[in-house]
Amino acid sequence: MPSNLLLSRRGFGLGLGATAALAALPAAALTVAQARTLIDNAVGDINRIINSGKSEAQMFPDFERLFVRYADVPTIARSALGVAARSASKAQMTAFTKAFQVYISRKYGRRFREFIGGKIEVKDARPLKSYFEVISTAYLKGEAPFEVRWHVSDKAGKSLFFNIIIEGVNMLASERTEIGAMLDKRKGNLDKLIADLPGA
Repeated sequence: MPSNLLLSRRGFGLGLGATAALAALPAAALTVAQARTLIDNAVGDINRIINSGKSEAQMFPDFERLFVRYADVPTIARSALGVAARSASKAQMTAFTKAFQVYISRKYGRRFREFIGGKIEVKDARPLKSYFEVISTAYLKGEAPFEVRWHVSDKAGKSLFFNIIIEGVNMLASERTEIGAMLDKRKGNLDKLIADLPGA
């Protein structure tokens, strides 16, 4: 299934399975204020990128740097790979995470480019189970505002987001579905998936 369909604002129902699987993430050292500050900074960078006037190709490196800085990419990548991550070698996981970083940055970079001419504003933050949820609102020209929710944890040793929910489209759930389909298409060959992923 094409990525743009998976990213359609109403292409998915609310998927909470992958988020629930990460419910045990420790957040004892993290505070609501720190979680909100992280997303305030990330949103500020997103707003600057999408309104920079750059072309899509020029924006991709900026979005990749944003994910590296603010997202727990290894956790997102492992969640996306699902059960296959258990049998992957350390070298394969390293290679997959690097390829996934490029892939997810381009995919969500394209999604955030739809916000050009608009902006995202952080509205609230709250503890949710053992992590924090930061709630923001996206304002697009000619459309009703809608929510973008961010899940933040300090599992990696610092506060990073590990999930984004855009109008009910859950990144962890949708990526696990899509990466799983890609892996199935390659008959479970993780090395082939890694080779193909950046251009997916």
